[in-house]
Order: sequence, then C-alpha cells, then structure tokens
Amino acid sequence: MNLHLKETVALHNNVRMPQFGLGVFQVEDGAKLIQAVKTAIAHGYRSIDTAAIYGNERGVGQALREALTEYQLAREDLFVTSKVWNADLGYEATLAAYGASLEKLGLDYLDLYLIHWPVEGKYKEAWRALETLYKAGRVKAIGVSNFQIHHLEDLLQDAEIKPMVNQVELHPYLAQQELREYCQSQGIQIEAWSPLMQGRLLDHPVLLDIAATHGKSVAQVILRWDLQHGIVTIPKSVKMQRITENADVFDFHLSAEEMARIDALNRDERVGPDPDNFDF
Repeated sequence: MNLHLKETVALHNNVRMPQFGLGVFQVEDGAKLIQAVKTAIAHGYRSIDTAAIYGNERGVGQALREALTEYQLAREDLFVTSKVWNADLGYEATLAAYGASLEKLGLDYLDLYLIHWPVEGKYKEAWRALETLYKAGRVKAIGVSNFQIHHLEDLLQDAEIKPMVNQVELHPYLAQQELREYCQSQGIQIEAWSPLMQGRLLDHPVLLDIAATHGKSVAQVILRWDLQHGIVTIPKSVKMQRITENADVFDFHLSAEEMARIDALNRDERVGPDPDNFDF
C-alpha cells in the first residue's frame, strides 16, 4: 500500500485534505466504477471526488461502504468530495441537493462540497447555502469549482466564509499561474481536474524527455509537477494498473530546471468548457 497517498495539505480552516485523489468523472455507475474506487482505496488512496452530475454517487457510496468494511477503515480515514450541479444553484435548492447527494452516497457528511460551475446570478445564493451547511457542521469544508479570479472576487464581496478549495482544469497546457497566485494570496487551495489533459500530453517531447531521465511515465511526471507546485490533484482512471501507476510519484523529484521546462509549456489551452463562456 502506498503510504504517501495519505499525505495531506491543510485547508484554511485546518481541515486536512489528501494531496492526491481519484476522480470519477465520466465513469458510469456500476461494477467497473465500484472496482476502481475499491482498488484505489486498497492501494492507499484516501480521497474520492464525484459530483451530482456524474450520475455515479450511488456506486461511489457502495464502493466506500465495501472498502470501509473490507479494509477495516473508519469513515474519518476517507475524504469524499461532491458538487452541486448548475440546475440546483439557489439557497433552498442547494440545501436539498446536498441532502440528495448524501442519500445517494449513503453518508452522514461530506468532507468537501463544491459549487460545480460559476453560473452568473446564481452562485452567491448557492454559496450562502454552503455556508449554512458548514456552520451547522454538516460538511467539513466548502469550496468552488471552475471559478476564475473575477468570480472569486465577486463571491468574496458577500461571503462570510472564504472558499477553502477552487477545483479547476489545470495541466501543463493550462498552468493557471495567475489564478494560482491569487488563490494562494487568499488562502484558497487549488485542485486540478483533468491534470493529464485527457491523455493529450502523453507524447509531448519535453515531457517524454523528462520522463526518460527519471525512468517514469509522462503521466507520473505531470502529477509530480502538480505535487511540487502544491496543487491537489485527482487523476481519473478505472484501470487498476493506471490507478497504481498514477500514484507512484513519491520516489523521485523534479529539478527546478525541469519544473521550469514544464511551466513553459503553458498555452492557456483548455480541454473542458471555458468558465467565462458555457451554456449549461
């Protein structure tokens, strides 16, 4: 088991969040999902990231229950994230959505609950609902996803509680340097979704060169780059070999020069929707 997967970062409310986790975006509910989550937990992963819109919270919940029993873990050993979908952004609707996610997951609380997208005119009421859940002790930490600097500035004008996390698309082609610096100045932890750009970077010559130097895969080099930048990362996979390989990133170190070479790959290029221009 990979003990390094228990390494955590402290959020601004002192809740500790694993720096490495498993994402389950686009993983269909069912046996393959359950097996992937259990494989990850057996290997040492302690953070699982889902969302209402993924349609797989029930399967994730079943996997968590089975893993807790089979691997003799306590609920507190795991860090579970879900997100409120755009259709449910509103004070009462967001409170209800949280309850629905808990019911599907079969959990009493979430470790982290996020607003999935910054829908204009709606995210402030949703944030007020997250603050209510947090103050009532029903969730350990609250945050946002896909928020740009201007969204965060707007939210912070009225927020009582700062988001603890901002989960965004982040990989070497979209390094999010300005956003990272802003979030760091505000004490907001950056978390990367699609850290491997859905596999599009795996044959990049610079990354292949660095990978060869360390006897590692390109995926491992990118995930190591995340960790050394203090970014929480949640690569997605359902393959046992990939789940274990992705996490095998704690036995080597990228030099300052190698980090700079990867930083220089940035093109501000997205594989997902633009948070300033989406229509869902």
